[in-house]
Amino acid sequence: MTSRNDARSAPLENLTRCFARLSCAGALMGSTLAGAADPAAGATSCQAQSGAQAPVVLELYTSEGCSSCPPADRWLSSLKGRTDVLPMAFHVTYWDRLGWPDRFALPEGTARQHELAQVRGSRQVYTPQVVANGQDWPAWHRDGAWGKPAASPLSVLLKRDGDRVSAVVSAAKGSSDMPPQLTGYWAVLEDQHVSRVRAGENAGNTLLHDHVVRLYQPVPAWRAGQGSEFVLTVGQGVPAHLRRVIFVVSDPATLRPLQAVSLGC
Repeated sequence: MTSRNDARSAPLENLTRCFARLSCAGALMGSTLAGAADPAAGATSCQAQSGAQAPVVLELYTSEGCSSCPPADRWLSSLKGRTDVLPMAFHVTYWDRLGWPDRFALPEGTARQHELAQVRGSRQVYTPQVVANGQDWPAWHRDGAWGKPAASPLSVLLKRDGDRVSAVVSAAKGSSDMPPQLTGYWAVLEDQHVSRVRAGENAGNTLLHDHVVRLYQPVPAWRAGQGSEFVLTVGQGVPAHLRRVIFVVSDPATLRPLQAVSLGC
């Protein structure tokens, strides 16, 4: 079996998953960070501000059941600490039926991959697939070929106060290069996961994963001329250096990212 799969027949489960113990943490990308923890109160306070340029959002669609995916997983891990890119690993569900259920597979991630394909006018999805700023990028192994961060008319401020993370989106006055509407999504990422695969195409291998999307939550679209605020409730449970919360603002017509910021605390 090859890794380039037509997944049109794969059922997309309409599931809602509860992440009761989410925490925000990890490396900050393309933004500034200030924070403080109050040990006595057990509360965390920090914030991250997007920069004048939006980082390139790289989405890897992968699976532990795909024998061609580990090189792409390793490549994505090599991007840790970069400020010009924001990497994410969406583990898809359609390989699970072939012998090895991927514990990181999200139906919401599979649905997003199909949505991106539909926007491009394609009927097929495959793994490993890298999407760079909304565009299919088969030459992912060419370091840096995804392009450079671009100036953005949007500003995103992420603030955490205890278990509450808010995203405040605003636009520069007089911006003429924005779509009439905006959309966006939350994602919670985790690093340094290890899996010992016992079945499927990667049977007998030990796989290492970074930037793993554990939560993907879109937000409703809004008019570009209006400021907006969105809230995500998080909790404790994962060490701060292994997890982070991101917010991405996109063009709803093309799904092209327009601004993104990552919060670590």
